[in-house]
Amino acid sequence: MPELPDIVVYVEALERRIAGATLESVEVLSPNLLRTVEPPPMAAAGCRVLGVRRMGKRIVITLEGGLHLVLHLMISGRLHWKPRGAKPGRKLGLAVLTFSTGALIWTEASTKKRASMHVVQGGEALAALDPGGIEPLEAGPAAFATALTRARHTLKRALTDPRVLSGIGNSYSDEILHRARLSPFRLTDQLDGGQMARLHAATRAVLEEWTARLRAETGDGFPEHVTAFRPGMAVHGRYRQPCPACGAPVQRVAYAEHEMNYCANCQTGGRLLADRALSRLLRDDWPRTLAELEEATMARRAGERPGMPRR
Repeated sequence: MPELPDIVVYVEALERRIAGATLESVEVLSPNLLRTVEPPPMAAAGCRVLGVRRMGKRIVITLEGGLHLVLHLMISGRLHWKPRGAKPGRKLGLAVLTFSTGALIWTEASTKKRASMHVVQGGEALAALDPGGIEPLEAGPAAFATALTRARHTLKRALTDPRVLSGIGNSYSDEILHRARLSPFRLTDQLDGGQMARLHAATRAVLEEWTARLRAETGDGFPEHVTAFRPGMAVHGRYRQPCPACGAPVQRVAYAEHEMNYCANCQTGGRLLADRALSRLLRDDWPRTLAELEEATMARRAGERPGMPRR
């Protein structure tokens, strides 16, 4: 799912192209995309674009007359800037927003159509769509700590909860926790002052660095290669590859449709975090440390059954 750095770059690219332009038409191609009934999308036709901004992981296009188009790309939704008159492929196309300056093509490369568009009138209706998380690049250390400790959660859940922090998802939370040298399963109320300060600093640094990097890659163009897996990432999507900080193999925990990546050596004191499905399958053979994992790997290569300690 595009997160804060990706959405910021999308917003900046759109601002350069549609700020002050007229939205000529909104063509909704997927019946699952539109999540509001009133006002209808055609009410936006002929309106001038007053601005584009980010709201969490959503893109808000503000039009004259108090109208707002709220675009949520979800996991597989992507935006493409094309000349007026361009059309998306039949299978992937969600919508076409035609402006006086060009066409915004919205696609979703998934059979599960999760992307959404809301058309709302007025600031109050727009605010109702905001989950309410604080902006991580604007919050000072005290506000950041207050937001994270308001409820007792794991750090992974707290960082990705849009009601806590705005715009952070699976990818950048992995990178933040690795930078902060903290376990994803550490509880928010277990952090001391130094660890909380480290997490705050890591959050700002990772988001600022990746936003700057994506800006540089995009330049004056339009972001066409938005992905959750980037070669320069430290741990996310790098399962079994060496950690750039210590060289230990990056580990993962799979859950639902996602996976969480971390370095056991840098973040958990060498302890492996249990993958629910795999640990249930292996039971007593589940390796609990990097040393046990290395022993198991060597034994498997040698065609032996490793003698794992029982729980």
